[in-house]
Amino acid sequence: MSGRHDHLYVAHAGPVHRLAPEYKVAATVMFVFAVVATPREAIWAFAVDALVVLTVAVVGGVSITHLLRRLSIEVPFLLFAVFLPFVGPAPDVEVFGLTLSEAGLWGAWGIVVKASLGVMATVVLASTTSIPDILSGLERLRVPPVLVAITAFMIRYGDVLTDELRRLRIARESRADDPRWIWQAKAVASTAGTLFVRSYERGERVHQAMLARGYVGTMPPSERAHAGGPVCFVPVVVAATVAVLAWTIS
Repeated sequence: MSGRHDHLYVAHAGPVHRLAPEYKVAATVMFVFAVVATPREAIWAFAVDALVVLTVAVVGGVSITHLLRRLSIEVPFLLFAVFLPFVGPAPDVEVFGLTLSEAGLWGAWGIVVKASLGVMATVVLASTTSIPDILSGLERLRVPPVLVAITAFMIRYGDVLTDELRRLRIARESRADDPRWIWQAKAVASTAGTLFVRSYERGERVHQAMLARGYVGTMPPSERAHAGGPVCFVPVVVAATVAVLAWTIS
């Protein structure tokens, strides 16, 4: 499984790429939990966590530009944090001539920094681990095979459905239809219905083809050799230690 749906992966023969995927997945999840458990007032702790992520990225051959560019995915989910300083409770503070809630500022800061560190850690995982390896790692972590199979199909056929939608749009526009107004909603609804029917029919054909080839509900195991993975938990230990120290100092 490779192609456009694996656009985050950065091909590199580095030590991070060779680590076992199940260790990397588990370490990423634990690192995010450690970041979330860190008190939002401990700015120094988040600086240490960011340094850890950047270090792993550099060792893994992931450029800082690539890492920061992928942070744009979280922007829509963080927009509501902008309003917290304006609607938070007293006491208030003056910031650049604006009266803002102190609790709201801390709340917005906590959301932004924790979400950003979580996304950065996830991007590093996706950049150093191919999708097949991530799926095989989930299987080794005893994630239910049905969930792993559903995830694999969602990733694989996301691009397929996008291409199908593009062809439907081109066919509609070639017939002088350009639905941009509310009274043209029928064309959009027809396109959505056609896409659903075609997707369902394609899924049936793919399932029948897989059954004919001996599919029994699980994907073939990955035969790629990986190095040991306990070193993956070094960033987790650092993040957990920082979180504990932050709570102790505060």
